[in-house]
Amino acid sequence: MSTTTQDTRSGRPAPGSGVVRSRRSAALAVCGALVALVAAVLAGVGVGAVPLAPGGVVATLLDRALAPLGVDVPGALEGTAAAVLLELRLPRVVLAVLVGAGLAVSGAAYQGVFRNPLADPYLLGAAAGAGLGATLVIAYAPGQHVGPVAVVPLAAFAGALVGVGCALALGHAAGGGSQSAPLLLAGIAVAAFLAAAQTLVQQQNTDNLREIYGWLLGQLGGARWSDVGLVLPYLGLAVLVLLLCGRALDVLAVGDDEARSLGVHPGRLRLLVVLAASLATASAVAVSGLIGFVGLVVPHIVRRLVGGANARVLPVSLLVGGAFLVLADLLARVVLAPAELPLGVVTAFVGAPFFAGLLWAGARRR
Repeated sequence: MSTTTQDTRSGRPAPGSGVVRSRRSAALAVCGALVALVAAVLAGVGVGAVPLAPGGVVATLLDRALAPLGVDVPGALEGTAAAVLLELRLPRVVLAVLVGAGLAVSGAAYQGVFRNPLADPYLLGAAAGAGLGATLVIAYAPGQHVGPVAVVPLAAFAGALVGVGCALALGHAAGGGSQSAPLLLAGIAVAAFLAAAQTLVQQQNTDNLREIYGWLLGQLGGARWSDVGLVLPYLGLAVLVLLLCGRALDVLAVGDDEARSLGVHPGRLRLLVVLAASLATASAVAVSGLIGFVGLVVPHIVRRLVGGANARVLPVSLLVGGAFLVLADLLARVVLAPAELPLGVVTAFVGAPFFAGLLWAGARRR
């Protein structure tokens, strides 16, 4: 007690005050990101050809949530407005949140585990594998549906997992196990091969090029609740694993030998994080197509706000990534309304200049 008082009177911070401030700033960052996500969701469901008031949206959601308890919330939307909210906009916005969150947290995890600020969710061939899987179905499957189930998302999901699996197998065969450099080189090789195979399929099926490129450029226009149900289990499991690995990634950042002395197995941790991040990426691209810059730009923004600790970067990236993609999808809907821009085009237009600005600002500080 006396030591703490003397420290305070002498102007020095009390013992543990740095930890308290760090936790407080992390909590504030999470709360701020959560507020931004809620605001983005309300804008996403409210803006469109049929404007919906935020109060009516909130009342409708509460009314549906409390209906099993027999509670009737006044002010809920009815008729066409309720159908637009619940069947068109809400599944699209929820899917945008999930996809943006998955890509952002995967990008942050890849950057942390590879210690490379330019790593992104498509690093190990997930994008090329998903693109090849979707292209094969669009080109050769006559119906693209098996009953109520759409085949393209399933094929993209399987292709992304195959691409990452091939990269991991090749990296292990190269003698690197789960080390960073062999995995990165294997990912580049696998991605190049799968992209070449996709180009070959496209050249042989020119009649389907428009649909193929529409998927490759990213889109959420046909979002359904079934898509949310498809992505949620895999994405939820992957995100949970990544969040639990945040502190271990911070330990790994000091070096493999130091991490071992603190009880962390570097090889197993890298493999677990890579698998979880790849699963999150595969589930995201399966329902959205290839959307760039989310997993690259969002973690950089978050690090400027909360510092470099992965235990803080990962959860805040999750929330900011969801908000970012909801707003990007909103721009895609309204800029050329009633037509829509491909979502990947919007994220590139917004993300590329922003990321270039970040690099320029970093170079100026050096």
